[in-house]
Amino acid sequence: MEVLIEFQGISRVITKSKKLPLDIKPDTTYRQIIQRLAVLYPDLVGEVIAKDQLTMLGSNMVSLNGKNMLRPSDLENSPADGDKLTIMSILAGG
Repeated sequence: MEVLIEFQGISRVITKSKKLPLDIKPDTTYRQIIQRLAVLYPDLVGEVIAKDQLTMLGSNMVSLNGKNMLRPSDLENSPADGDKLTIMSILAGG
């Protein structure tokens, strides 16, 4: 099974990558994907991924197929084959 990770904003700068096809087992959770990204890209930890490597930091979020933002309560769910997960930073200013 494969999902596509798309990096935007600071995550793209840190990873120096736009996209990452990621092979996962069918029962892999979103939280486990975040953990795997922390291992693959340790510089994301503390900037995009929380230091516990279990959640996203502050204004960083994961978009599922460009339609829904994953909430912390969604992280124990699993993606479907072919899903696109976009790692993005939501910034506000004034």
